[in-house]
Amino acid sequence: MTSNPFTPSFGSVPAHMAGREPIVHELVSALDNGVGDPNLTTIISGARGTGKTALLAHLADLAIARGWIAVNVSALPGMLEEVVQQAWKSSEHLVAPDTALKLKGICIPSVAEISFDEAIAPSPTWRIRMGELFDALSATDTGLLLTIDEVREDLDEMVQLASAFQHFVREGRKAALFMAGLPSHVSALLQNKSVSFLRRANYYEIGTVDDWEIEHAMRLTIEDGGRTAQPDALAKAVEVTAGFPYMMQLVGYRAWNESPDSETLSLADVEAGAHGARNDMQRKIFDTTFRELSKGDVRFLAAMLEDDGPSELADIAARLGKKSNYASEYKRRLIEQGVLADCGQGYLRIDIPLFKDYLRERLG
Repeated sequence: MTSNPFTPSFGSVPAHMAGREPIVHELVSALDNGVGDPNLTTIISGARGTGKTALLAHLADLAIARGWIAVNVSALPGMLEEVVQQAWKSSEHLVAPDTALKLKGICIPSVAEISFDEAIAPSPTWRIRMGELFDALSATDTGLLLTIDEVREDLDEMVQLASAFQHFVREGRKAALFMAGLPSHVSALLQNKSVSFLRRANYYEIGTVDDWEIEHAMRLTIEDGGRTAQPDALAKAVEVTAGFPYMMQLVGYRAWNESPDSETLSLADVEAGAHGARNDMQRKIFDTTFRELSKGDVRFLAAMLEDDGPSELADIAARLGKKSNYASEYKRRLIEQGVLADCGQGYLRIDIPLFKDYLRERLG
């Protein structure tokens, strides 16, 4: 039995990053260009399951392969100290640690006595401590990439890091900052006046992936594992994936495990795998997203369910019995949360694949 090549676990880097090649190419080029490339400060926004964490991890791996030091953290309390410690640990093959005991002297009377100076006290601010690391790395022309996942506007340390980073850029440090988060948190962070420079950062809003890219990535992944897929099985896998990168990994993983000793994935394998994948999606993505919706958000989305395709904002307002400005406020909220997409000309669609079906089942 060959090992399963699909990786639906959180943050795992898939064998083939479906639909993200243009982003990867542009950001890798920025790393190669070095100081001065505007894309070295980049923000990636997207709904749950669109592959933000995996994309950050992939970019960090590529940076390391190019000689950069990469530090990967999530926006949580204590993140600044974690960045410092990770950065020094990852670069210890290049530079000396930032703290050490120094031998003061040896006195040998009747009994040998050895005394030590205490280590030099850490610099008083995070920015200065990081500046010392950049000074040390500059001797070998080594860059430092910080990847920050799940950015939050309500975390003071997130704002401190972003504020300090602009000084690293102005000082000509070989530094890169790639961040990712849900649209609502990214939007709120960008509104913070303390980090207004982030509004000039490179920005990607990632979502679903075209079917042909899903098909290509799935075929290559299956072939990497030493198997093939029947044409109807592959077509079904693409259909049930609905352009969702995380769903692609779930479907592939579960379909693979249906008959792991067979040389070929069959339609029956994919259909059985799709059933389990939908349950995974509901538990890990849809239930979490639904819990974060307000009652008003749910009413707004419920008013869209009778439309098979995009819904017109005027129709939604009429179904709610509300004025257009009320509907527009919920439209804005749900777009920032990554739940809705603006199709133009007053039309909206639910932008999380399969979430519309989930809402129909949950709301009856």
